[in-house]
Amino acid sequence: MKMNGKLVGYTTLGTNNLKQAKIFYDSLFENIKEIYSFEEKNRCVIWANDKGNSIFGVFKPHDNKPATPGNGSMIGFSMDSKDMVNELYFKAINLGAIDEGCPGFRDDRFYGAYVRDLDKNKIVFYHYDDEN
Repeated sequence: MKMNGKLVGYTTLGTNNLKQAKIFYDSLFENIKEIYSFEEKNRCVIWANDKGNSIFGVFKPHDNKPATPGNGSMIGFSMDSKDMVNELYFKAINLGAIDEGCPGFRDDRFYGAYVRDLDKNKIVFYHYDDEN
């Protein structure tokens, strides 16, 4: 069995307000050159990298029930540096996210910052620091 060198192909979160979620994540990712977004039939918004091998989306639930955040669920966004972790954390807070853990080392190498988006989904911006 082969997995094309990756464990996860894409991740999605539910939203109750697609328009607000699009504004939040478009604003959050606006300075990352490799990322583009597109909408699908007023049901979801997808963000992907130029290679199409890293995909994130927000969806209105298919069953038409309210989207709810998962208890213990979290999406991790890998950043190129600690500065980028800090930048996206503070940007998310300014866009209305809720603080779930300020930027800092969680162990010898893992530098992370945690927030909940507008739908209360937990996300982490992280960087593995090889110098520490």
